[in-house]
Amino acid sequence: LLASCGFQLRGDVVLPFKDVHVTAAPNSPIGNDLRKKIVDAKTPLAADLTKADGRVTIMDEGRDKIILSLSGAGKVREYQLKLRVAYSVSDAKGAVLIPRTEMNLVRIMSYDDAFVLAKSQEEALLYRDMESDVVQQILRRLSQLKRE
Repeated sequence: LLASCGFQLRGDVVLPFKDVHVTAAPNSPIGNDLRKKIVDAKTPLAADLTKADGRVTIMDEGRDKIILSLSGAGKVREYQLKLRVAYSVSDAKGAVLIPRTEMNLVRIMSYDDAFVLAKSQEEALLYRDMESDVVQQILRRLSQLKRE
């Protein structure tokens, strides 16, 4: 019944590269997660940038936490959490396959001073969720690349 509507599971990611090198800051959670997901997709990681068939560069990542609303007493009621990631992809010859692309993800989090510890854990969880979402989007875009 589901096959008749065109629904299809995503399945495994197949990357169009023999190996991939990911350039990111050493402490980048997105770079580390992307490396892990590339290995999970059965594509080897290249240790040397100059010999890599595919090159993913995480140029910029940033987090912002903005007060969205205040209570009548002036206490914070909601925060807007933002994750910004810029990346590009090139091949072994240096040809740009995906030019600098910036992704912005936003989540809204309610806040209560009575639950500071729980809300800080919720914030960390929301950021991890956004990072995972960014990595999945990058992998889907990589898998859709057409190469000669």
